[in-house]
Amino acid sequence: MPTLTRLQWVIWIAVFFIIFFSILPVDGFKHASVFTIISMAFYLLVIYGNIKFLYPRFYEKGHRAQYVIYVVLLLVIGGVSRGYLIMYSYNTFFASRPEKMTFSMILNFVVAGFMTYLLSFIFRIALAYFEIKQQSEKILVQKSQAELNLLKSQVQPHFLFNTLNNIYYEAYVDSPRTAKLVEQLSNIMRYFVDESPKDEVSVNTEIQFLENYIALEKIRIRHEIDINFIQDCSPHLQIPPMLLMTFVENIFKHGIDKASIDNKIELALVQQDRYLTFETKNRIFNQKSADAAGGFGIQNLRKRLALLYGDKFELTISDSKEMFTAFLKIPLA
Repeated sequence: MPTLTRLQWVIWIAVFFIIFFSILPVDGFKHASVFTIISMAFYLLVIYGNIKFLYPRFYEKGHRAQYVIYVVLLLVIGGVSRGYLIMYSYNTFFASRPEKMTFSMILNFVVAGFMTYLLSFIFRIALAYFEIKQQSEKILVQKSQAELNLLKSQVQPHFLFNTLNNIYYEAYVDSPRTAKLVEQLSNIMRYFVDESPKDEVSVNTEIQFLENYIALEKIRIRHEIDINFIQDCSPHLQIPPMLLMTFVENIFKHGIDKASIDNKIELALVQQDRYLTFETKNRIFNQKSADAAGGFGIQNLRKRLALLYGDKFELTISDSKEMFTAFLKIPLA
């Protein structure tokens, strides 16, 4: 399937030739070329000025009055400019006797601009349709690949879980702490097998997965870690699996000093109206660790979020001299 950029090029080239060949029989090659180029520039200005700049920046953010004012200015300035350029080109290169721009001509150009403005919404809907179609196809391909990878990794999972359960019962009497860790490892692996292939899981399931992962990671740290995990959301919310894991994994990869007694982690999972936010904070022990924490894992997460939510999510990474902060905001269905 062609990309959106290529599709737009095809559309505009087709429009160019339609305008050009409609003028060519009457006015000739040069006149048709000049008129077509000026008209195309006008159409591009109005359509992309609206759908790429004015509409998302003002109308979608609730600034309706400003949007109307700027649209009117765009149509008037664009229409007048188009009219003067056409008249100037005509009088300079083609007219035997110069003609003057009249008010009715300017009005016609402004009306043509208004019609182009209305057409921009049809253009925007068409682009949105093809973009959603492409995203759906990408998600299906990724889902199929993930399912294939999962099938490759599922070598007798029930045998593995049963073995872990047996080890758990063997260890429970002599070493309850070890038994608890085995149970947490079993829960993590069961999450990978049973939950991660799903399109959505409950927030409560995701939280339990994160808590099990944190508990196992803490084994590797010599000193106790100060962890504050705020959970202020409905446990029944549904979100795609493994969205929150990248932040937590980055903390233990890059934001922990195993020799320090001052490791501190702050996690906050909060429901705000129709959005869910997840913020993590950890200390920076060296700038190299801060740079690494914003690496490939975050890039891959950003790509996945774009496929899932388009531009309706927020993902920011920031670091001060002492703290590294990651923030995610996603819409809820």
